[in-house]
Amino acid sequence: MDLLTAFGLFAVIVMLICYMLEARSPWWTLGFAAGCALGSAYGFLQGAWPFGLVEGIWALVALKKWWSIRLKQEPTG
Repeated sequence: MDLLTAFGLFAVIVMLICYMLEARSPWWTLGFAAGCALGSAYGFLQGAWPFGLVEGIWALVALKKWWSIRLKQEPTG
């Protein structure tokens, strides 16, 4: 296994773990967004730009979800 493949495997594992634990805390949603960003980087580095593009969009969607969860949790005063 070369370094790029190991990086891609790491990105997918991060995504999977964070997705499974997402209901426990908004920080897992942020971790999922980071995993998607890593997956996007992997896609572009390996030359599969459609994969990189879709993973980048997923990262933005997850980041937006995290942001809206955080806003809902802020106390109003």
